[in-house]
Amino acid sequence: MMTKRYFGTDGIRGKVGTAPITPDFMLKLGWAAGKVFAREGRSKIIIGKDTRISGYMFESALEAGLAAAGVDVLLLGPMPTPAIAYLTRTFHCNAGIVISASHNPFYDNGIKFFSEQGTKLPDDIEHAIEAQMDMAMTTVESAELGKARRIDDAAGRYIEFCKGTVGSELNLRGLKIVVDCANGATYHIAPKVFRELGAEVIEVASSPDGLNINEDCGATSTRLMETVVVAEKADLGVALDGDGDRLIMVDHKGEQVDGDELLFIIAMELRRKGELEGGVVGTLMSNFGLEQGLLKADVPFVRAKVGDRYVMAELANNNWQLGGESSGHLVCRHLTSTGDGVVAALQVLKAMAETGESLHKLKSAMNKMPQKMINVRLTEKKDVISLPEVQSAVADVEARLGNRGRVLLRPSGTEPLVRVMVEGDDADWIAGLCQELVQVVENAL
Repeated sequence: MMTKRYFGTDGIRGKVGTAPITPDFMLKLGWAAGKVFAREGRSKIIIGKDTRISGYMFESALEAGLAAAGVDVLLLGPMPTPAIAYLTRTFHCNAGIVISASHNPFYDNGIKFFSEQGTKLPDDIEHAIEAQMDMAMTTVESAELGKARRIDDAAGRYIEFCKGTVGSELNLRGLKIVVDCANGATYHIAPKVFRELGAEVIEVASSPDGLNINEDCGATSTRLMETVVVAEKADLGVALDGDGDRLIMVDHKGEQVDGDELLFIIAMELRRKGELEGGVVGTLMSNFGLEQGLLKADVPFVRAKVGDRYVMAELANNNWQLGGESSGHLVCRHLTSTGDGVVAALQVLKAMAETGESLHKLKSAMNKMPQKMINVRLTEKKDVISLPEVQSAVADVEARLGNRGRVLLRPSGTEPLVRVMVEGDDADWIAGLCQELVQVVENAL
């Protein structure tokens, strides 16, 4: 997991609190982080980025700030976020920095930090960096300035790591796979991984130009890949997002296989082999069918708040190895320290190879429940969910659903909305129940 993200909603003029994301800000942030890590002696920090155009500018600014603080810098160029987590450990760096806005459009950008273990930075280090940002920037003596060098074989190292997570016995010969790289950081990684394991690979959205990252492609927009899979008579499709930490797949029929279904497939294969340690962590938005399917297989399941950091925290608390979100951010904690789209895809392909089943057949083992969600816009700041009449209506719907579904009301984290969601085994029925709850919420407003 990573520290808080510094995103701009309208490009590099976006804000972190009240501080604009500009090259000056990135310079100061690099210096502040460098000063904190340099307290323990000579430090080394690795920097990677995705393919959006502003990454080049921010990379240079961060490099200069770190060097001014006396920190040595390793530059990776465009690399997936999970690759930075892995390479931070491999090169024994004090920290890793990713310049990326993940699945966002090209005009957004930001940064993420990894600890030396490839995990979220400890809170005390985060707070120390924030405090250092308020200090006047000074440069160390010339002899103490940090040095920078570029790591030319970073891609090859990460490709070998990915292949190593499934062992040398996995052979994908005979499989035709469409790989959608979202014109992002996996464009020179993912196709090679699958090809080197023997698959015939058809590349989609693997020509980044700095502006086309996540544009009508990748894990957040799979229509292009679905079309290509059917047209090419491929066995399946693999879609990653701009920084490579999300995965959505498509079966040979062109049907999407989302994060919940992929999580179920991986969990069932680990359980079949007696290798699943503990249970599975989902989120409040994970499909009820995932929960029901796992419980039927005697696999414990818990829900974390929405967000990969909460999934990771719950995994750590339980010492479990597998968790993820419907969006496709899947964590195989026994293999790597963060969500990794390529690693997760290989686990699914390994399940296919060892069971002899198609992706379509494996996903069909989970009975995905129909889901209806309606956003109710708030006209004033009000905790409508806690109102007695809303709580009573929720309890009534839950009683009618019994063990056939569930209800979720949650405020949006980014907009003045309340999300009203009902899941169950009958699409028309739950749509009616959802509308009932929406009416109660709107009346309460």
